[in-house]
Amino acid sequence: MKVIIIGCTHAGTIAATEILKNHPETDLTIYERVDNFSFLSCGISLYLENRVKRLEDMFYSSPQEISDMGATVRDKHDVLKVDASNHTIRVANMETGKVFDDTYDKLIMTTGSSVLVPPLYGIDNTKVLLCKNYQQAQTIQQAAQKYHNIAIIGAGYAGVEFAAALSKTGHQVTVFQAMPQVLNNYVDGKMSDWVIKQLQDHHIDVHLETRVNAFTGDDDSDQITIETNQGDFKTDVAIVSTGFTPNTSLLAGQVKLERHGSFSTNRFLQTSDPDIYAAGDCCMVRFNPSRSAAYTPLASVAIRQGMLVAHNIFGHTHPYIGTQASSALELYGNALATTGLTLVHALKRGLDADSVTFDGTWRPDYMPSTDRLTIVLVYDKKTRRVLGAQLLSKHDITQSANAVSVAIQNNNTIDDLAFVDMLFQPNFDYPFNYLNQVAQLAIDKEAAAGRTEPRFTALGYTPDQK
Repeated sequence: MKVIIIGCTHAGTIAATEILKNHPETDLTIYERVDNFSFLSCGISLYLENRVKRLEDMFYSSPQEISDMGATVRDKHDVLKVDASNHTIRVANMETGKVFDDTYDKLIMTTGSSVLVPPLYGIDNTKVLLCKNYQQAQTIQQAAQKYHNIAIIGAGYAGVEFAAALSKTGHQVTVFQAMPQVLNNYVDGKMSDWVIKQLQDHHIDVHLETRVNAFTGDDDSDQITIETNQGDFKTDVAIVSTGFTPNTSLLAGQVKLERHGSFSTNRFLQTSDPDIYAAGDCCMVRFNPSRSAAYTPLASVAIRQGMLVAHNIFGHTHPYIGTQASSALELYGNALATTGLTLVHALKRGLDADSVTFDGTWRPDYMPSTDRLTIVLVYDKKTRRVLGAQLLSKHDITQSANAVSVAIQNNNTIDDLAFVDMLFQPNFDYPFNYLNQVAQLAIDKEAAAGRTEPRFTALGYTPDQK
């Protein structure tokens, strides 16, 4: 079988290696615009902070490595057109300019995403930078070595990480966020307030509800002006971090797209064309907390989808089980981990949701040391399903977010989480683990509201069983 992969960052890299490992007889060709594969953009902030000394260490594979496994690797090649009805693609060699056609039996679209560039005047100024790929990261590092005042446009995970990293290297950093909070897709107001205070305590200026309208100043100016709805601001350089958009234009009008522009796929990651599959940032996901399609451009999602596609093109044996969009952020020695829905987003999706907050410590006070721990647990009042969680502590509690992710994946309830068996040892937690405790708070809240009927989905228990 002849297989073509278009794009080779995370999903494409994993799909290629998995195909060649399990089906080495496959005639596999990979087309990629750049000359590097598998760049971990999540490591850019570590590089800016000088915790990672070599940006090249952010690669976990290479064109040569995949070529050695048996693939035909055509990097620095731009796919110009896909003709799905005839199973052909048109390609340009970016070095020679030669244009040629190729054919496929199965096509895997792992074209990824691009930085969502707002249609602003002056966005093409050389001092307005984007940050996602290897080349863009190099440009930002060069700018950081040259300039002192840096503005970050957008305060999602990447924007907050960039701001914190640059504050540690002596830069004057200003953050502009159009929303009334930071990390609005991941945390509710209380956690946002904590993040903002951390940034401000480290001399970062944070401007909320501040929409950037334009960048003015020519390329030769010492500074550029950022025009916003709250006035004008001067800076040496600006980094735009306003989210991502899926790269799906090659198949526009040929396969079904979701409302966010990503490829619509079935549970085996097959598009509406039976011979075309999609994975990674160009692809929709099933977001389990809301049981709906969503756009979630995360490397963790991409590598899982890439591995599944590598099997499913040979037979539908590996269904995609969805995501909780679990993420984590290290901020000035604190761990912030999230999974699933925030309360705000649960209510926006029409769920009858509520939340409780655990404020305590992660192990008993009689131990030589402990740290404060805050957990926000979001749940559905009607079904009692766990919908999401946010955890914050100086202690590394990130794996607990993974535990809640499993609970959401399995449709577990607050009753399940309250009593699920977890280890106890004073070095690590309480007799009731803190995840048990926050779920018990939810049960108490529901009981106080007169909603006392438990549901133990994990145990196969229903209220009518005696």
